[in-house]
Amino acid sequence: MQSATPLVRPAVFEDLDAVLSLYTHMHDADEEAGDHALRKAWQEILADPRTRLFILEYGGVPVSTCVLHILPNLTRGARPYGLIENVVTHREHRNRGFGTALLAHVLDHAWEQGCYKVMLLTGRQDPNVFRLYEKAGFVRGVKEGLVAYPPPSGR
Repeated sequence: MQSATPLVRPAVFEDLDAVLSLYTHMHDADEEAGDHALRKAWQEILADPRTRLFILEYGGVPVSTCVLHILPNLTRGARPYGLIENVVTHREHRNRGFGTALLAHVLDHAWEQGCYKVMLLTGRQDPNVFRLYEKAGFVRGVKEGLVAYPPPSGR
């Protein structure tokens, strides 16, 4: 019998399909990547000692995931900082505390690694998204995020 208690764990090699399935609940449309590119990126993520992809399982089923990158730093006593990306919970499992539990676990991991701060960006405008992040401990308005994208090809 599978436990009904949420379990947060680092992803393993066999989790690629589950993670990709969860990512379909993040955006309405995303750029396609070939199988070779996905498997190569997956191997690099799993091999990178400063990157952790976490999965929250409920009843043995992955329902939420995110990635934490821990980056070296020369300020703040040479303590690293964290960057969280690709936070997503399966649509059928939202508003049940899974995202909050996942982020609490990930932040605890970052603090254990000596991070002096953890940042994340969101392109979502849904007030529920901001409530999730604030409930997990993130503070809005402290700094402003800016994003640069590569120029269009042919430039």
